[in-house]
Amino acid sequence: MAPAELTGRSFKQIRTGLDQREFSVSELLGAYLHNIDQRESVVHVFLHIDRAGAEAAAKHLDQRLTLGEARPPLLGAVVAVKDNIAVRGLPMTAASRILEGYLPPYDATVVSRLRAAGALIIGKTNLDEFAMGSSTEHSSFGPTTNPHDPRRVPGGSSGGSAAAVAAGFCNLALGSDTGGSIRQPAAFCGVVGMRPTYGAVSRYGLIALASSMDVIGPLARSVADARTLLSVIGGYDRADSTSVPHFSWHRTASSVDLTKLRIGIPTEYGEGITDAEVKKIFNKSRALLERAGITVVEVGLPTTRYAVPAYYVITPAEASSNLARYDGIRFGPPGDHDFGHGRAYARLRGQRFGPEPKRRILLGTFTLSAGYAERYYHTAQRVRTLLRQDFMAAFAKADVLLTPATPTTAFLLGSIQDPVSMYRQDAFMVAVSLAGLPAVTVPGPAAGLPVGLQFIGQHKHDNHLLDVVQRCRVIFGGGE
Repeated sequence: MAPAELTGRSFKQIRTGLDQREFSVSELLGAYLHNIDQRESVVHVFLHIDRAGAEAAAKHLDQRLTLGEARPPLLGAVVAVKDNIAVRGLPMTAASRILEGYLPPYDATVVSRLRAAGALIIGKTNLDEFAMGSSTEHSSFGPTTNPHDPRRVPGGSSGGSAAAVAAGFCNLALGSDTGGSIRQPAAFCGVVGMRPTYGAVSRYGLIALASSMDVIGPLARSVADARTLLSVIGGYDRADSTSVPHFSWHRTASSVDLTKLRIGIPTEYGEGITDAEVKKIFNKSRALLERAGITVVEVGLPTTRYAVPAYYVITPAEASSNLARYDGIRFGPPGDHDFGHGRAYARLRGQRFGPEPKRRILLGTFTLSAGYAERYYHTAQRVRTLLRQDFMAAFAKADVLLTPATPTTAFLLGSIQDPVSMYRQDAFMVAVSLAGLPAVTVPGPAAGLPVGLQFIGQHKHDNHLLDVVQRCRVIFGGGE
């Protein structure tokens, strides 16, 4: 069977093929490795490929199947993992020189659950350094490109994971989302990406950027595949103090009565669309939903105009604290400490942190300093509370919300040099993160470059959100 025939399938279709013995796990893995050999030099998705480990695991699974053992839920899942999530024995750098050569001695909870479910981990994917960025250009090991057009960015910071799925290097991937780092690259690469409710998936083993917003979530070809992955990695974890108890992904999709469904369109988001194609696809998607009998209503989220400034006060403040542990002494390659501990700390961090982490550490330290914390940090936290109230009012009128995912389609590599302009790429994403809500990005009905649509759900209503999005994606002509 040709590699493209195998790797073009969804995970659900791959499971059917394995159940019917059309191919083996080793043959499936070989098809993905063939694609990697053909295109990785152009796309630059991976920071580390565990070819030997994946091949050994595939062989072991084939032997289990031959013996007639039970088939685990992620049999046939070839998963790429963002390089800020710990995989025992594989390098974890967060795309930073300050962690170069670090090998975590343990698995993140999500990785332990992947292994137990029969998934193959094919490698660690590129990202913006310490997940700080919207383009995967801010990696210390070079940028990732968009599989649809190598001149363009894949989005960020989970650009490597999104590009891996889009390029046919794996069928599922894990990313992390602080201010849109799963949803935005999913939109640029034309795949499905989900930010779960904060705390619904364990963060144990994730390098923290902003602890009050970080989540781990799936990137996949379909909503059904994303749900399958979440059913394995999600759920309560005692190792994570922010984990939500009594939350379960383990249920089948329920029927959604489209005639009773209310989808809210925030009026403020229309003002931020700067690309004619994005506006065209968004309006077309709205028309398709209304034609299917869905009630579409206008809602207001007035505080969202302050979401980006608030996010870029709170996130650097938390990052400056979280990244203090990376001093160039306890992690990464050894340095010259002969000139004293204090000077060594400053020199090594100065040499090994990239420009974006330095910028955010300095900004965060400033906003938390005496005399400025009340003026900036505490004001931003009050904005966060107002945002939550806005969303609660909107959900009184609508079951889910629909917005564009990004203001533009994937932009050209190197075309945005101003940091503030780059931060504005997150305009439609960060309010959701500040409020701790679930959101899913799916490809819209576009013929050229992918255009993403973002569905936002109520807190802890992730399963219902997935039910709605799965039905709506069929309406858009994108399957499940």
